[in-house]
Amino acid sequence: MNPLNIEQARFNMIEQQIRPWDVLDSRVLEVLKDTPREAFVPAAHRALAFSDVSLPIGHNEYMMAPRVEGRMLQALAIEPGDGILEIGTGSGYVTACLARLGGPVTSVDLHADFIEQAREKLAAQGIPGVTLAVQDAARGWDSRQRFDVIAVTGSLPVLHEGFHESLNIGGRLFVVVGAPPIMEAMLITRVSEREWHTESLFETSLPPLVNVGAPSAFVL
Repeated sequence: MNPLNIEQARFNMIEQQIRPWDVLDSRVLEVLKDTPREAFVPAAHRALAFSDVSLPIGHNEYMMAPRVEGRMLQALAIEPGDGILEIGTGSGYVTACLARLGGPVTSVDLHADFIEQAREKLAAQGIPGVTLAVQDAARGWDSRQRFDVIAVTGSLPVLHEGFHESLNIGGRLFVVVGAPPIMEAMLITRVSEREWHTESLFETSLPPLVNVGAPSAFVL
């Protein structure tokens, strides 16, 4: 795909997939336009980088469809300087978008090769302020560190509260909950030390986080 076709495909992705899904935040649209999605897609699927599909990246993991990425980034209402935690680094594309909207970003993944590949791709794009680590955080974040934004890029069979305490007051958590074929994308906002507000956003379907456990292991 030549540069002209790439830019046309990127334009079409934004105008025909992302905007029609009610992603209208100008900062989010600008970041999606300026962050080269094709640079994060595996070479075998690069021709589909701007298609309305979930793309395989290895280990039975997938990049979210562009419209889902856009809705997630918009819902999180990221401001410059927001401290961000990403559960599931994957290709590193969402990591790049998070870093350009806010930051600093801590991103963890269970797969060491994902972390190394993401580190190379982020460096190639000149994106600073990202800390990457191999870590299993499917059941929550054990550190006492709190964040303004938490993005969980794989699904949970049942909502648990493993991430709730890791939000600052006013902090936002995006998570997809349920079983295929239809899951619920949710935004959870911490409004006080002991109170959280939950909003249903849209229906989608994502592969579950690795080691997420059986539904009986979770607390409603």
